[in-house]
Amino acid sequence: MYALVTGASRGIGRAIALRLAHDGYTVLINYRSNHEQARQVLAEIEQQGDKGELLPFDVADSQSSQNALTAWLEQHPDEYISVVVNNAGIRKDDLMVFLEPEDFESVIRTNLFSFYNVTRPLLPLMIRHRYGRVVNMASLSGLKGLPGQTNYCASKGGIIAATKALAQEVAKKHITVNAVAPGFVRTDMVEGLDEDMLAKMVPVGRFGEPEEVASLVAYLVSKEASYITGECININGGLYS
Repeated sequence: MYALVTGASRGIGRAIALRLAHDGYTVLINYRSNHEQARQVLAEIEQQGDKGELLPFDVADSQSSQNALTAWLEQHPDEYISVVVNNAGIRKDDLMVFLEPEDFESVIRTNLFSFYNVTRPLLPLMIRHRYGRVVNMASLSGLKGLPGQTNYCASKGGIIAATKALAQEVAKKHITVNAVAPGFVRTDMVEGLDEDMLAKMVPVGRFGEPEEVASLVAYLVSKEASYITGECININGGLYS
């Protein structure tokens, strides 16, 4: 069983990669440029006695994604990637009035276009095998909207809508498509935020941990979750919109 986790060299992606490897998947660790951290994740997986592979490509680039995935499929003619976790994402926050076009576009391309770039090439084999799991990393921002994050909120809101649409397209092929919307989770994506102040807004009184998100993803990709599809599941300590 193969699972592809994009943006798996750090944060939530790393935690998901480690958890899915522990659950028996050979995890394809996607990253763009952080070779050292990706190698470290692979080393941790192997130290657990589990299996993984490095699969570097830029998810925001359609041709790069297509080339990398086609090459992998050609090298593994008897296998297919049954689980895709679209986790890669970036933030470039600013008020809309100051937001530069390139910062709007780069966030949309990395966070939203990547869903298409990665998922589309892998769907045909999922359909042929009549089984697959797609989990898209959304965000509280995509549900609630936060000032200073027009680009980020647009990308995550788009992911949620796309999740609901694709889920209906492939449900009869035993493929589930769900989104996970974390609130404040302790990763480098929240660096620069005032954790003490923001934690007071969260009913449980703290930020989440990447491993908690990974546990939810692990359930969604399991066979036990076969009746859950088209959902966006909040994991935010009770911090709702």
